[in-house]
Amino acid sequence: MQGYKVFEPDWTCRGFQYAVGETFEEDVTPSCCNRGFHFCTELKDCFNYYSFDPNNKVAEIEALGEIDAEADGSKHCTNKIKIVREILWEEVLKMVNIGKANAGLCNSGNRNSGDWNSGDWNSGNRNSGDWNSGDWNSGNRNSGDWNSGDWNSGNRNSGDWNSGDWNSGNRNSGDWNSGDWNSGNRNSGDWNSGNRNSGDWNSGNWNSGDWNSGDWNSGNRNSGDWNSGNRNSGDWNSGNWNSGDWNSGDWNSGNRNSGDWNSGNRNSGDWNSGNWNSGDWNSGDWNSGNRNSGDWNSGNRNSGNRNSGNRNSGDWNKTNFSSGCFNTKESKILMFNKPSDWTFRDWWNSEARYLLNKIQHNVLEWIWSDDMTDEEKEQHPEYETTGGYLKELDESECGQIWWNSLSDHEKDVIKALPNFDEEIFEQVTGVHIE
Repeated sequence: MQGYKVFEPDWTCRGFQYAVGETFEEDVTPSCCNRGFHFCTELKDCFNYYSFDPNNKVAEIEALGEIDAEADGSKHCTNKIKIVREILWEEVLKMVNIGKANAGLCNSGNRNSGDWNSGDWNSGNRNSGDWNSGDWNSGNRNSGDWNSGDWNSGNRNSGDWNSGDWNSGNRNSGDWNSGDWNSGNRNSGDWNSGNRNSGDWNSGNWNSGDWNSGDWNSGNRNSGDWNSGNRNSGDWNSGNWNSGDWNSGDWNSGNRNSGDWNSGNRNSGDWNSGNWNSGDWNSGDWNSGNRNSGDWNSGNRNSGNRNSGNRNSGDWNKTNFSSGCFNTKESKILMFNKPSDWTFRDWWNSEARYLLNKIQHNVLEWIWSDDMTDEEKEQHPEYETTGGYLKELDESECGQIWWNSLSDHEKDVIKALPNFDEEIFEQVTGVHIE
């Protein structure tokens, strides 16, 4: 019987020395895997027992004695064997491959360095596609395994250029994506680092919108969850740019606002820090007017409650600038502890009020080291390096600096206030009038 046998580079096999052209015999009854000289009738089967290494020796043999065979017929042994001739590696490659120019084993395709490939140019094994370094690929140019797509370093991809696994989409580093360019998993959208997104560019999960770091958003660019609006850090917003929750309006840090820019809750108006306001800029509650710190006002700028007028600190007034209750007319105000002929509206619109509002608070002044007191030098030792220190003035000093900067006309405007009293003015403002 003719067959084939592979040897170590020194023509030994399991410690027994062989030589080409010689016959060897043993006084045994041959038994596969136990006794006798082993060989295969198909050369490719020999490499199930020896590595596919061009340094190993390969020979054609003839079995001259008794023969035993395994059940599948792939392996035989005999008690008398002749080493007929050496088979060079170039001939080995042709004999073990059906295709052409293969360096691998059992290839029906061409130019494979891997094994059992029906495709071409594969360094991997069992590929029906071409140019694969991975195994079991029907696609092309895969370094991963079991890919029907192309250029995949991951496994089991039907898409292309995936480093992840089980992707039907393309260019995914994550797994189970039908979309493209996903580092996350199970995305039908594109460019997601999160999971289960049908939208694009999401680092969060389960988003149908785009650019969300939060979860379950149908809107875009949300860091919060369950938003149908856009750019929300809060949750359940149909509006935009909300850090609060359940807002249909925009830019709300509060909750359940239909208006915009509210830090309070349940406002239909805008810019409210209070609650339940239909007006704007209210710190109070239930105001239909604007800029109220009180409650239930239909007017504007009320610190009191239930006023229909404006700028009332009292309650239940239907006028303006009232500190009392149940008034319909504007009253005269006290000035310098005496009754005057001015209403608060007169004061509000006066030039004197405009000038006094120009007094700055927390004014900073640079004090040079030559002008520093010993106490200041002790408190600010850095003056030795900086040459001085930055002094924060108290309010009385700020008022005096303001007064000294006024023109004579502006000073006369202040002194022309009804009932003007220099002593009271100094007590209140810290300004000394010489």
